[in-house]
Amino acid sequence: MKGIILAGGQGTRLYPATLSVSKQLLPVYDKPMIYYPLCTLMMAGISQILIITTPHELPLFQSLLGDGSQWGISLSYATQERPEGIAQAFLIGETFIGKDSVCLILGDNILYGDGLINRLQSSAQLTEGATIFGYYVSDPERYGVIQFDQNNQPIDIIEKPSTPPSHYAVIGLYFYDNQVIQIAKQLKPSARGELEITDINRCYLQQKQLRVEKLSRGTAWLDTGTHKSLLDAANFIYVLEQRQGLKIGSPEEVAWRMGLIPTPQFTKLATKQIKSGYGNYLLELVNA
Repeated sequence: MKGIILAGGQGTRLYPATLSVSKQLLPVYDKPMIYYPLCTLMMAGISQILIITTPHELPLFQSLLGDGSQWGISLSYATQERPEGIAQAFLIGETFIGKDSVCLILGDNILYGDGLINRLQSSAQLTEGATIFGYYVSDPERYGVIQFDQNNQPIDIIEKPSTPPSHYAVIGLYFYDNQVIQIAKQLKPSARGELEITDINRCYLQQKQLRVEKLSRGTAWLDTGTHKSLLDAANFIYVLEQRQGLKIGSPEEVAWRMGLIPTPQFTKLATKQIKSGYGNYLLELVNA
C-alpha cells in the first residue's frame, strides 16, 4: 500500500500565521505539524509516501523531510497548483499509486491512542473496497457525518448536516483499493467547485464496499485547521509528553522501533538534535 499526505491549500483559516508558510510546517508544540500524519502512515507500515503541496512550499518540505531515507522510508513530492478538493489527490498521485491500494491522510490531522497501531496496520492490509474512520464529536454539524442503520451499518454520509443523523464524524484518514483513481476521475465538482472526498466514500458505500471503523473513546483525533484547534493540539501534545516522558509524532522513534533504521543511524539522527532536548530524548531510548 502507498501513502499520500495532502499538505496543500492556502490555510486561510490560520491567517496571518500562514500568509507566507504552509500550515503543515507550523509547529505543534515541539515538532512540525506534518511529522504527525507522517508517523501515522509509518505506524501503518506504509513506507512509500507522496507529499502533495503547493509549488511555493515544495522546496520547504523537501528541505525539512528530504527523501525519507534517514527514516528508512521513501518520500516523493508533487504539487497541487490549485486547491480543488481532497479527492484531487488521487488524480495528482495517479502515477505514484500505480496499481497499488492507497491511504490518504490530511496533513493537519493528528491521531493518538492505545491500540491505534493495530487498527492502522490492519486497515493497511486492504486489497478491496475502502475503510474510513468515524469519531464521536459533540458538534457533528461541522463535519461529514455517518448515518447508520438499525444494524449499525453505514447507509449515508452527509456533509455538514443541519440535523446530524449521528455524532460520528469522518476523520481525515482514508484507505482505498486501486479503483479510487477511476472513481476520482469520474467525479464532478461540487457546488463549491471541488472534487469531494465524501462523493468517493458514497460511491464505495453504494457498491457496499465501504467499511467504517469507529474509533474508541481512548483515541484522540485533532484537526489543527484553526488557531484554537492548533493551540488545543499543542497543549494536548505538551501535557501528554510532560506526563509520560514519551514523544508523540517522532519519525525517528517510529522508524527505530519498527526496525526501519538500525541503532547507529538512529543515534546519529539523535546527536544532530541534542541542543533542543529532542535529541537527548531519542538517545535515552537507546539506553532504556
